[in-house]
Amino acid sequence: MKSREIKDLIPQRDPIMMVDKLIEVKDDVAVTGFTVKADNYFMDEDGLLAEPGLIEHIAQSASAFAGYKAINAGATAPPVGYIGEVKKFHCYRRPQTGDELRTTITMGTELAGVTIITGETRVLNEIVADTQMKIFIQPND
Repeated sequence: MKSREIKDLIPQRDPIMMVDKLIEVKDDVAVTGFTVKADNYFMDEDGLLAEPGLIEHIAQSASAFAGYKAINAGATAPPVGYIGEVKKFHCYRRPQTGDELRTTITMGTELAGVTIITGETRVLNEIVADTQMKIFIQPND
């Protein structure tokens, strides 16, 4: 896998960038990383990452995967995607400052621009969240 800046792969920008790096891509599976910082937009007053932040991180991980595939296929910019549905979201533990999230995204079927993905987020070897999402990818013009 070629090394790329994450900003080349996703349309999101600060203050809501929720992916630091794309670690691995193999077939329909990708692994991303993100280190939780104290000034993160999704940090609660208790110093833990709020559940919507985990959902956004998983969605942006899927976005990085889609961006990687699109750029490698010759696109000049990453596609814009929208969360259509979040299903079966489970939060087992909310990450804290300094935790490094490792998320595995598995792309499922795509039909009429909607892709079903599964995401599993870990801190070290502990699963902290998992979900399924339907994501609509807006075609690049």
